[in-house]
Amino acid sequence: MVSAIIPARNEEASIAQAVETVAAQVEVEEVIAVNDQSSDGTGAILAGLAARIPKLKVMETGELPAGWVGKNYAASVGAAAAQGDWLLFTDADTYHFPGSTRQALADAEEHEAALVSYSPEQEMETWWERALIPVVYCQLSGKFSYARVNNSRSPDAAANGQFLMIAREVYQRLGGHGAVAGDILEDVALARRVKQAGFRIYFTAGAGAVRTRMYHKFRDMWQGWTKNLYSLLGGNSLKVFGDLLVVAPWLEAFFLLLGAALNLTAIRFHNAPVATLAHYMFLYALVLLAARHIRYGVSLHRNRYPISYIRYYAPGVCLYSAALIASWWKTTRGSVVWKGRAYQARTP
Repeated sequence: MVSAIIPARNEEASIAQAVETVAAQVEVEEVIAVNDQSSDGTGAILAGLAARIPKLKVMETGELPAGWVGKNYAASVGAAAAQGDWLLFTDADTYHFPGSTRQALADAEEHEAALVSYSPEQEMETWWERALIPVVYCQLSGKFSYARVNNSRSPDAAANGQFLMIAREVYQRLGGHGAVAGDILEDVALARRVKQAGFRIYFTAGAGAVRTRMYHKFRDMWQGWTKNLYSLLGGNSLKVFGDLLVVAPWLEAFFLLLGAALNLTAIRFHNAPVATLAHYMFLYALVLLAARHIRYGVSLHRNRYPISYIRYYAPGVCLYSAALIASWWKTTRGSVVWKGRAYQARTP
């Protein structure tokens, strides 16, 4: 019924877990792991897994053709060899809960969807993961509303390539990954093509279905989000910097600085009314900051993150703003780098 395809480039830390948990799904008839010119132990690990998992097939990509993003090419190589009625594209850093594929097939039937995608639960073990990742996903939840994406009358389309299951017939009809060969956001690009062709999408949170720890090192997290954050948010400079104005506490900072300036003036000239005004400025700034933290807490709850992560809000907003600016700079300057390869930047 289902062919699972796992592109892998230098994924020795997580590839075994992904393969084993996907292969354990009863509905998955074959697992195709595509080794994309890995320079670490990924190939050796896959060879060992293939020796004990009969449904696992290991393939190699060879040289990357011009105009292709590496992950897209590896996915297309796997898809070309797949035999299933459904193709499940998933990342090498995922863990699939028992029954996740059955759930995806049931969701496809219930919602008459040609594409089913889950946004995985996020494993976050360091402060910088807990600071940045929830802010990113809370922002994306506003742009990629599940309700709008799943509404056939809305033009909005989105998917998460960490768990993307698509009917093989539809995939082939739309040109597969070849049609989005150079797109860094291949999941969103595929979803857009599916919806534009008149097929339904079902996109939702993957709680209890799939989870992932995307980044084990800060350097990798920084490179990953600066690669695609600008494009994820629409690839429009005005809109992106408008987002920065909304997310970052500029107004609060203004009132804090104004209060500080007034306070210094009051001290210098022994002016009690100015000192009172300075205290009001400080109080107003604190009220605005408290309201901003409350809104973030509500967003965390809505997006199924622990409310306790609210304590990372300040560093999270700083990291998010810096990553978005860096992503804008890289993308508008023409190229981004991921896993040792430079790609021509393309916005959706």
